[in-house]
This record gives sequence, C-alpha cells and structure tokens, in this order.
Amino acid sequence: MNWFEAFILGLVQGLTEFLPISSSAHLRLTAAFAGWEDPGAAFTAITQIGTETAVLIYFRKDIGRIVTAWFRSLTDKAMRSDHDAQMGWLVIVGSIPIGVLGVTLKDQIEGPFRDLRLIATTLIVMGIVLGVADRLAARDEIGGRHRAIRERKTLKDLGVRDGLIYGFCQAMALIPGVSRSGATISGGLLMGYTRESAARYSFLLAIPAVLASGVFELKDATEGGHVSWGPTVFATIVAFGVGYAVIAWFMKFITTKSFMPFVYYRIALGILLFILVGTDTLSPHAGESGD
Repeated sequence: MNWFEAFILGLVQGLTEFLPISSSAHLRLTAAFAGWEDPGAAFTAITQIGTETAVLIYFRKDIGRIVTAWFRSLTDKAMRSDHDAQMGWLVIVGSIPIGVLGVTLKDQIEGPFRDLRLIATTLIVMGIVLGVADRLAARDEIGGRHRAIRERKTLKDLGVRDGLIYGFCQAMALIPGVSRSGATISGGLLMGYTRESAARYSFLLAIPAVLASGVFELKDATEGGHVSWGPTVFATIVAFGVGYAVIAWFMKFITTKSFMPFVYYRIALGILLFILVGTDTLSPHAGESGD
C-alpha cells in the first residue's frame, strides 16, 4: 500500500464508519474499483481505532459519567440503580455477542465474507430493513388520521433484554456490507427507540468491540509483519479527523431527518454491484489480497 492509497482509504473509513452504509464494504469496494489489493480485515480494524478515538472525544462527557458511575457501582450498592452505572453494564453485556462471534468467525470474516456478491446482498437486504425501521419510527412520531402519535423509548428505558438484542444486531456487522451503525440503529428503531437514542447507543456500544478488535489485529500484524505501518498509521489519522466531523454532522442530521437517503444509496449500490459482477465487468473477488 502506498501513501495515496492510504489517504483515500483513510478518507473512506472516516466518511463511512458512522453512517449506516458499511465502512468495511466501502473499503473493499474502493480497492476493487481502483484495482488495488483488498486492504483486508486487519487494515480495517486498525484504522477503526482512529474513528473510535473520534467517538471517545466526541462523547467524552457521556463516557466519563458512565465509566465513573460504573466503577463506583462496584463498591457502592446504592450506585447500582444509577442510569449511568447501568449503561456501563449494558455496554459490557451488549459487547459479548460480537466478541464471541468475532473470534469464532475470524477466518470467514477475512475470507469468504469479503466476496462482492455477499456484500451486494447485505447492502440491499439491510438497506430494506433500515428503511422499514425508519418508516415505523416516522409513523410513531407523526401519527396519522386514525393513529395517535406514539412516544418512543430513550436510553433511560434500556434494559438487559434490549441491550442483548442491540449486541446481536452489532454482531451482524462482522459481515461486510451490513454496517455496524446500520444494524444497531435498525435494531433500536424496531425496538421502539428514538433515532437519536438508537444512534447514540450504537456509537457507545461500538467502543469496546472496535478497540478490542483493533488491538487484537494490531498484535497479530506486529507479529506477522504483513502491514505497511507508515501508510496504515497515516490512514488511521485521516480516519480520525474525518470521522469526528462526520459524527458531529450525523448527530445533528438525524434529529430532523430520516435515514431514507442512506436506504436508497445502499440499495442502488447493491444493485450496481450485482450488475457489474453479473456482466463480468467486475470479478466477485476483485482486489482480494494475495496474503
């Protein structure tokens, strides 16, 4: 990987990590369309450390409260009913599914799951799921002629059951094309949460999983020596800067707008990908690394 490729891939990672369109799919597609080698799961995991650092900084007040309350709850029984302390436990519980499946399916994630036909399928299917979830949220918020406005849940209503469901939704993002934020936000909307609450918890829930994945891949890459460290670190820095700007924009966007633009984009990209692969314009394994 050269420095130009690193810049473009870091830019793509930062732009797509927090939007419900799948950063792993876009990194894979960018390499395929440009004729570059697939950056691979290790590159994706390491550059995600940059975007998750942006999450840590953007949500630093929320995270500070949650971490402080969680640690206090370990010794103070009265704190265990505190919302922030409970959020700490729920993030831990919600991180279990992706941790277990991430280790179990590691070989598939780095191999068969990166087939462009699978990515096209997940882009379309999860796009439809997000669209349905968004429509249900809009119906509750707007009401109708024969339907009253229905109040949606916030993070104060989050319990162990919903936390686990969020966790399993996040685990689906191990398949490129699903999208971590897209899956967890869709799950949240289908469970009756507001758009803002679903997105906020999606970002908070991703922190342990993404950082753990990044450190795990960092260790493997260091021992294996198959990563171009200069370009990869550069891409991670680019992803951090762009990712922070995207978070700030996205959290404002969803307070007044729906997710439908992302739905249309996912479906259109998935169809285009099927056409390109179906006409042999693009190989389903285009850009795959020779590692």
